[in-house]
Amino acid sequence: MDNLLILERLDRLERLMIANKEVLTFEETCDYTGISRSYLYKLTSSGNIPHSKPNGKMIFFERKKLNDWLLQNSRLSHDEINGKALQHSFKNRK
Repeated sequence: MDNLLILERLDRLERLMIANKEVLTFEETCDYTGISRSYLYKLTSSGNIPHSKPNGKMIFFERKKLNDWLLQNSRLSHDEINGKALQHSFKNRK
């Protein structure tokens, strides 16, 4: 088997394993979110991303809290806005 194909398959398996973990290490969080190491350090030191430091050294992240943080400040699509406007106009007619 081609070495590149083996590496790609290993990478996919590693991502699947990370996706099933509830608590992620710093490196796993970088891989999971696509955030660079330097930016993740900046986010943790400023307290702008939820994390834990149980022994004061290693940093851990709860996947559910990460997902919530990543999806904060969501924006509605034009279709969603139009749908809500339509629902609102039907409510007001009753």
